[in-house]
Amino acid sequence: MLTKRIIPCLDIKDGRTVKGVNFIDLRDAGDPVALAKQYANMGADELVFLDISATLEGRPTTLEMVLHVAEQVNIPFTVGGGISSVEDVDALLQCGADKVSINSSAVKRPELVNELAEKFGSQCVVVAIDAKQVNGQWKVHLAGGSIPTDIDLFEWAKEVEQRGAGEILFTSMNHDGTKNGFANKALAKLSETLNIPIIASGGAGNIQHFIDAFKEGKADAALAASVFHFGEIPIPELKKELRNHNIEVRL
Repeated sequence: MLTKRIIPCLDIKDGRTVKGVNFIDLRDAGDPVALAKQYANMGADELVFLDISATLEGRPTTLEMVLHVAEQVNIPFTVGGGISSVEDVDALLQCGADKVSINSSAVKRPELVNELAEKFGSQCVVVAIDAKQVNGQWKVHLAGGSIPTDIDLFEWAKEVEQRGAGEILFTSMNHDGTKNGFANKALAKLSETLNIPIIASGGAGNIQHFIDAFKEGKADAALAASVFHFGEIPIPELKKELRNHNIEVRL
């Protein structure tokens, strides 16, 4: 049985870690490099860094931060935000990133998924999908959730898998920052539809929510931010509780 992964997510804006609710009302959560080191020492399986304003500001992810993180951690980390070309990815990997996360750029030019998978391998390509339930339908949103589209979550996830994506990072905008639990029905449907790992994101508030994401949502990994940043759920305690519920994790 493959172990389930716990992944702290650091949303970066102006060099600081920030966290909001439903993608707005951001507040400061600390220095990203210091937090990264802390999470690696606490037993996080991977880290995700999202430069959340890069796409809106029309610029690439800050390479300097990636270099500093790579110097401090010994676990895999994924970087996203403003990535739109093979050259962008090459620069990030050379600075020490293990994977990249693409979102808006993949929707605007789906061939990018193929290009990155062919050049760097599927294991390097994470496609992040921010989706919102609108009138009962899950619709993809772009640019940090600020631009709605008519694209169906499940159809888009299947397409990027066929194009070579190695993982899907699905964030439910309805659940993000609410601490009411993950979108388990949508997660389970994604898991049944796809053959690649699904990372659950949006809604973690307590340990039971992680248990439900793995058992009901059939997620392969669970990602969270504020519950880790503000010390509400210590990662070692979370993993012990998951193990107590027969969910295989790396302790």
